[in-house]
Amino acid sequence: MKRLNMIMIVLFAVFLAGIACMNLLAEDQPFSQAENRPLMKFPEVSLDRITSGAFTKDVETYLSDQFVHKRFWTSIKASAQKGVLKKDNNGVYFGEDGYLFEKFEEPSEQLDANSESISRFLQKTKIISVYGLLAPTSIELYPEKLPKFAPTASETAAIRRVEEQVKGDIDWIDAAAALQGATDKQIYFHTDHHWTPYGAFIAYQAAMEKMGMTPYSLDAFTIRKVSENFRGTYDAKANDPFLAADEINIFEPNFDVSYDIDIDDGQSKMDSLYAWEFLKKRDQYSVFLGGNHRAVTVHSNVENGRKLMIIKDSYAHALVPFLANHFEEIYMVDLRYDHRNMARVAEEKGIQDVLFVYNIANFAEDQNLIWLRQ
Repeated sequence: MKRLNMIMIVLFAVFLAGIACMNLLAEDQPFSQAENRPLMKFPEVSLDRITSGAFTKDVETYLSDQFVHKRFWTSIKASAQKGVLKKDNNGVYFGEDGYLFEKFEEPSEQLDANSESISRFLQKTKIISVYGLLAPTSIELYPEKLPKFAPTASETAAIRRVEEQVKGDIDWIDAAAALQGATDKQIYFHTDHHWTPYGAFIAYQAAMEKMGMTPYSLDAFTIRKVSENFRGTYDAKANDPFLAADEINIFEPNFDVSYDIDIDDGQSKMDSLYAWEFLKKRDQYSVFLGGNHRAVTVHSNVENGRKLMIIKDSYAHALVPFLANHFEEIYMVDLRYDHRNMARVAEEKGIQDVLFVYNIANFAEDQNLIWLRQ
C-alpha cells in the first residue's frame, strides 16, 4: 500500500512539474479568441509594486490568462462541476434546454452615476428627440430555465430605476415588455449574452412604435441561416464541452434598399451591414457591422433626410440592420473608445434623433458614460 501511495505521489509530482515546464516554455499569447479579449502580459516589476501587493495580484492574473491549454483544463472543471450537480461555472449558470445565464448582481452606485450622465447630456443637447432602450438579458426572460434557487437580482427593477432617475426629455422604449411577449421564440442565444436577430427585431418594432414610425413586418424579410456553430461569451466562461452551439440567422430585406458603411470616420468602408469574414472566427457575433468600433456611419438609400445617433454597446449591432431601413443616416458611437463631446458632435452632424441602446447588465457597470457630461 505504501509503495502504491509513493508511486501516486511521484506521478502527481511529475505531472505538476510537467505542467510548470510547459507554462515556462510556452510563448505568451496576446489575445484569446475563445474569450474575445486581450490577455495580460507579464507585469512590470518594481519595488513599489511588490510592496503594495499590485505585482503579486497582476502575476496571478497573468498566470491565469497564459495558462497552457487553459480551455482544455477549464472544460474538465466544467464537466466536474456539472457532475456534482453544481449550478454554475465561473459565474455562469447551467440552465435548461442548453441555455447558459450570467448572474445579474444588484446594481451599485455606478448605475446611478450613469443615469446622472444621461441627465447631464439631456440638459445640454438641442436634439429634437431622445430615446432610451435598456434591454434585459436572457436571465430575466427565462427564469423558469434557471437552476433551482439560483440567486439573481431583477433586471426589470434596475431598468425602472434608471427610467425614474434620468431627468430630462427622453422617451423610454419598453423592450423588456415586448420581448416578454415573444419568449416562445429564440430571442436570445443559448451560449452568448446578446439577443438574437429575432430578439432585436422584436425590440426594433417596439422602437419604431415609440418613435412614431411604421416598422416592417416579419414577412418583409427572408431569414437566412449563416452559421450553426456559434459559441459566445457565456460559453467561453462556462466552457461546457457537451453544450450545443448556436445558429445565427440573418434577416435579408425583400424590398429595395442599399447601404454604405463608414468605419471610424473614413478609416475603412463596407458595402454591407455584415462582415462575413467573422463567421470563420470565434467571435461570430461581430458579423454584425464588424464588431466594436469607435464610430460607425450607416448611409442608406432611404433619402428621407432623417439622421439618428446611437450611443450604444454591442446590443445595437443586431438592431441597426432593422433601423437602417428607416433613416438616411445612422451615426453609432461607442463611449468606450470615443470620448468626444457627444452633444456637440450631434449638433455638428445635424442629428435630429438620439437613441441610447444598452443591455442593462452592461449599463449597470459601464464606467464610460461619464463622457456624456462634457
